[in-house]
Amino acid sequence: MKNSLPRWTFSIFISLVFLVVAGVISLSSGSAGIPANKIISILLNGKGTSEYSILFDIRLPRIILGFAIGGALSLAGVILQGMFRNPLVEPYTLGISGGAALGASLCIILKLNRLLPDIAMPLSGFIGAFLVILMVYLINIRKGIFMIQGLLLTGVMISFISSSLVILILAISRAEDLHGIIFWIMGSLEEPNWVLIWIAFSASLACLVLSYLFCLDMNALSLGEEEAIHLGIDVEKKKKLFFFIASMLTGISVSVTGLIGFVGLIVPHFMRMLVGYDHRILLLSSFLAGAGFLIFCDMLARTVIAPIELPVGVITGIIGGSIFIYALSKRSPF
Repeated sequence: MKNSLPRWTFSIFISLVFLVVAGVISLSSGSAGIPANKIISILLNGKGTSEYSILFDIRLPRIILGFAIGGALSLAGVILQGMFRNPLVEPYTLGISGGAALGASLCIILKLNRLLPDIAMPLSGFIGAFLVILMVYLINIRKGIFMIQGLLLTGVMISFISSSLVILILAISRAEDLHGIIFWIMGSLEEPNWVLIWIAFSASLACLVLSYLFCLDMNALSLGEEEAIHLGIDVEKKKKLFFFIASMLTGISVSVTGLIGFVGLIVPHFMRMLVGYDHRILLLSSFLAGAGFLIFCDMLARTVIAPIELPVGVITGIIGGSIFIYALSKRSPF
């Protein structure tokens, strides 16, 4: 512990610096360029000006949401990869994203988003994600034992079924509905509803704190179930708890922003290479790095071919895939 403390402190510092730099660049970048050294004065004293409106009403909500969603997906990825001892597991592997996409697609074609324009899409996405979570759980619970071996396969199959149903909906949808479904599937941090933003922010931080209460149990479980039992861990109870935490993080993230891929796969990989396998440092460092990564990718999505905004999922896929190939070429994460 003492020997690791300087390295852990340095990794947290680097993650924080990356997060702050990404946030400042995102605040100052856009069609209306705002110098970084004037951001604080504008936020404090510039109320009523156009620059204040741009920062507070357009860019700051995206940064807060990027912090929440990037951190949440990375945290879910760390939990699931340690729980399954499989570096290819990510939050969307369990089929949660497919259920959310199906719920959002049904919301669009049934015109529910016109009846409740502010909450219909995220609510439909969350209901779809919750139903998949419940289905996966019930299929893999046997006499109180959580059958983790079949969990991934069940999630993948449900994801395939959901994706097929979404494609069917796309095939029979009208042009305006088609565009809405496709844009939602590709993911975006453009969310004007502050209530949803703060719900995502609060949920991600609450799950981070909750996961830290069981970081030593995660360390034990990542060694294997038999080893964890010998160390006195209630394996079945902890598996259910970790599944619940990861599912809630993923469900809330997908329902608010759509499908943003690679964050929950790449960031845990990369941070594990830098800080090691101990969840006492891996959880927080991955949360901070994931938040900074998504904020940075969103900035690129807004500015790379401005004034056209790209879906942030496109940017995370390109950058994340490249980093993933690099990580695999260097070493095995487990």
